[in-house]
Amino acid sequence: MTRRELLAAVPAAALAQTMPNKTLGWFDKPMRWAQVAFTEDDPGNYDLSMWLAYFKKIHADAACLSAGGCVAFYPTKIPLHYRSKYLGNRDAFGEFTAGCRNLGMNVVARTDPHACTEEAFRAHPEWVARTADGKPRRHWAAPDLYVTCALGPYNFDFMTQVTREIVTMYKVDGVFSNRWHGSGQCYCESCQKLFKTFSGLELPTTLDPANAARRKYIDWNQKRLFELWRLWDQTIRAVNPEATFIANSGGGALSELDMKTVGELSQTLFADKQARRGTMPPWGNGKNGKEYRSTMGRKPIGGIFSVGVEEPYRWKDSVQSDAEIRLWAHDGIAHGLRPWFTKFNAKPMDERWMPVVGNIFDWHWKNEKFLRNEQNLAKVAIVYSQQTAHYYGGEKAREKVEDPQLGFYQALIESRIPFEMVHDSLLDAAHLNQFELLILPNIAALSNVQCKQLEEYVARGGSIVATYETSLYDEWGKRRSDFGLSNLFGCTFEGKVDERMQNSYINVEHGVVPNPLRAGLEGTPRVINGVRRVHAKALDQSTKPLLTLVPSYPDLPMERVFTTTPHTNIPAVFLKDHGKGRVVYFPMDIDRTFWEVLSTDHLVLLRNAMAWAAPKANPLRIQGAGVLDVAYWKQQNSCTVHLVNLTNPMMMKGPIREVFPVGPLVVDVALLGGVEPKQVRLLTANTAAVWSKIPSGIRVEVPRVEVHEVIAIL
Repeated sequence: MTRRELLAAVPAAALAQTMPNKTLGWFDKPMRWAQVAFTEDDPGNYDLSMWLAYFKKIHADAACLSAGGCVAFYPTKIPLHYRSKYLGNRDAFGEFTAGCRNLGMNVVARTDPHACTEEAFRAHPEWVARTADGKPRRHWAAPDLYVTCALGPYNFDFMTQVTREIVTMYKVDGVFSNRWHGSGQCYCESCQKLFKTFSGLELPTTLDPANAARRKYIDWNQKRLFELWRLWDQTIRAVNPEATFIANSGGGALSELDMKTVGELSQTLFADKQARRGTMPPWGNGKNGKEYRSTMGRKPIGGIFSVGVEEPYRWKDSVQSDAEIRLWAHDGIAHGLRPWFTKFNAKPMDERWMPVVGNIFDWHWKNEKFLRNEQNLAKVAIVYSQQTAHYYGGEKAREKVEDPQLGFYQALIESRIPFEMVHDSLLDAAHLNQFELLILPNIAALSNVQCKQLEEYVARGGSIVATYETSLYDEWGKRRSDFGLSNLFGCTFEGKVDERMQNSYINVEHGVVPNPLRAGLEGTPRVINGVRRVHAKALDQSTKPLLTLVPSYPDLPMERVFTTTPHTNIPAVFLKDHGKGRVVYFPMDIDRTFWEVLSTDHLVLLRNAMAWAAPKANPLRIQGAGVLDVAYWKQQNSCTVHLVNLTNPMMMKGPIREVFPVGPLVVDVALLGGVEPKQVRLLTANTAAVWSKIPSGIRVEVPRVEVHEVIAIL
């Protein structure tokens, strides 16, 4: 078995999702987190009583406070552990910690080991990261500091001492380490020696995943970081067995560390996607929660959100609009994240954020019993693949791996379908059996074992919608001679991939047998094609294709914009019944292209493909206008349906300036959680709902949704 297959065989994360939730120590207690990230000039200059009064008012039950690393905010005794020059005889971390504990709050210490001083560099030049030409790396934002090596003695020796000292002095509940890795590849002497011992190779200078040294480096880097994780966790537990190391790490396909291992090592994690940037949609916070939960199971996950503007220049003392803060935080809450606000600088110059965070936390506190989720009831899941990103995507992973996923994510949002995310190392029955439909958005790199797991899933009755080069590569990013899922797709690879289909189209073949795939396209002769296409040939030539290819033709000059090949028999989609399930395969990047151009026709095709593959996979039917992000959860004695209103002219480019309410809505809910409804409430409106029983479940009237409404079924 390969390394990835061994990871996939470990059932620990599966048990976390399928077995009753066992006691998680203190980790499952906090529901609302507060973080104050000190600046060096905070000691002696901030109002502790103000912060403690605010924490009490908003019902915060845990805090993350800056302790040490780059700057120490307590009286450290470790040589070269730089103390804030404003600290004097004070103990800023200790004072704040004591105040929070008096409020009954859990306290986690924050460390930041990614930079060190000139003095530390002079004493220990081996602590500092080096460029490929051997030069020490100055910090990109604070040039009087140096960037440290994450994989060498600075972290393994020095920061282990710092971690032990903090836990010994304050008996904190955990240590949350920020920027403990991720500052880029280091070429220091330690890294060179360690990597040479591991691989027999020199450190790579390319990001090409086809390069042997780069592949080895990806594995070695992860191995080394997980060694550090375990070292710090053991160091903490040796002092306080109830505490743990909490890594600021993880997320989706582009994450550096293997999320399956992250999920196994963690008692709790915090999704650190603080705010929108660029054209990130407001559902990005909920997406991050789903990615973490895919390997964390029912372990608690906090959702860190910033109160400032996080656009590329990072104005850390700024304040975001109320509407933007509310929407970002509530989308995370809807998808299982426990809210965590973070404020940089304990001397807030602009306090406009405080009332809106207070309102979010107060609402969360009042409705806490409906937010302690035990099971997500979605029947659809998107698979995400770190191995595809690492070994197939490489430098183009965002375009080739993340963008197809974002396209399908947007299509599911617009289709109002609740869904989860599944890590590609967890394709076993325990993780997949709850789902009726799996989406494979260009999951190009799949092992033979993973392909077999997917075939077994479909044979049991699950369905799949896949796109472009899915399964055309093995787990190391090497192209196969045929699809690994050729039998499922009902087609074979013809040996060629078109990397750019300029001005190409898909004919909608209305003359063949009726099929739901064409629903909504009546009268539509053709739709635009994806930009990239795999040449694939049907295994069964007797079936006429529902969609066929129109090859590329000129888009300039205008006189040449016509095709001499208006029709072919080349399939643009393959549909197949397999075992008890169904499979739809699009041999083009229709999902990635949809994300780029947001064509309505692509949305129709993606939605129809899901409906044909798994017609009963959506437990919700919502009537009424608006763009809604939805979720369906089971709690101990209730079920909840979350409706997050994304309808806004600034949806695809923040910040949102005001809220545009939607409603009235009529929501049909299929009862999946075993709750026989006796009453139904609307939590944000704080009122009983008008509802009735229908054959499929219940029908609920929702008069209005501003940002977030929750239907609670008791």
